[in-house]
Amino acid sequence: MLPTAAYVHVPFCRRRCGYCNFTVAVGRDDRIDDFLTALDRELRSLGQPRPVETLFVGGGTPTHLSIDALQRLFQIVTHWFPLTRTGEFSIEANPEDLDRQKIELLVAAGVNRLSLGVQSFDDGKLERLERHHRRETIDRVLTSCRGRFASISLDLIFGTPGESLEVWMADLQATIQRMPDHVSTYGLTYEKGAMFWGRMLRGDLRPVDEEIQRQMYLAAIDRLGAAGWQHYEVSNFARPGHRCRHNEVYWTGQPYYAAGPGAARYVDGVRETNHRSTTTWIRRVLDGQSPVAEREILTDEQRARERLVFQMRMIDGIQLSRFRQQTGFDIAQLVGSELPLLIDHGLIHHEPDRLRLTREGLLVSDAIWPRFLVRCPGEILGS
Repeated sequence: MLPTAAYVHVPFCRRRCGYCNFTVAVGRDDRIDDFLTALDRELRSLGQPRPVETLFVGGGTPTHLSIDALQRLFQIVTHWFPLTRTGEFSIEANPEDLDRQKIELLVAAGVNRLSLGVQSFDDGKLERLERHHRRETIDRVLTSCRGRFASISLDLIFGTPGESLEVWMADLQATIQRMPDHVSTYGLTYEKGAMFWGRMLRGDLRPVDEEIQRQMYLAAIDRLGAAGWQHYEVSNFARPGHRCRHNEVYWTGQPYYAAGPGAARYVDGVRETNHRSTTTWIRRVLDGQSPVAEREILTDEQRARERLVFQMRMIDGIQLSRFRQQTGFDIAQLVGSELPLLIDHGLIHHEPDRLRLTREGLLVSDAIWPRFLVRCPGEILGS
């Protein structure tokens, strides 16, 4: 089955935030023209334009590009990935990058879903996260964007060093008052390669207590749910009709195209990941070499296990009979003795033809997934 989804990675950023370990290029705007040339050349390997139902331009910060560069970017991606009439075209943006001219350009290019990295409405918290926009900037951009996009999504971070439950509750209330169509909430993580990781090891940053983070996550579920947002994936909430269709492609195990430095694609059962270095990716593409750094042909069992993990992230869980029909595997066959243990510990709820995470399971889901990806006959979590 040919993919009907595509992701394009634009690595350029004004600065690297302390918690970020993504593929980004800071202070290298001199390479933007070469990047766009290389992107067009990489996509030529498709042979012909590939119509898609979802197109996601992420980063990095795509909206960091100048007006001229953005226009060229959209010309390239919409040529190679023409959107169907009812397609979803998403772009990630920072509030500080969006002025009226760029907003008009996004609309004219066909973008109909805007994902804003607001992270917080608290100026002190934004400063600790090393974000340079402020609450006033967010409100200015939201006012300018109202009615221009079919869907507006806000990203929020909780668990920032020094953050209290009260500050997070205020962020949730500020979000509810602004009525976005979609909300993504992420607990702050300390990743190797990010500046926050080194600061944590030196003792300069202290993670928020796990129990407080637990209360923050549950508060998001309860407050957003009560206000009308449906909790449909571990970290995501949407008003009716505003789920992120592109991310649902990943979560349901469907294939997808991808291009750009660090981008990962999944086509015909093969996963390929491009070089993370923007400079290396540009050089290899312009020299006529493959930009791929890693390539893996998944076995039927690996594909089934990955589909199991991704679909279990969905709040509705997974339908056992449908999973067996799609993959040829029974979930009990894949998970073995792990499954009854997880059920007994109240982390997974078993209905006649469905499995789904319980409220407690949501809190420890990242610790469950490794047990599903490989044959792991070990003991239950926390035992």
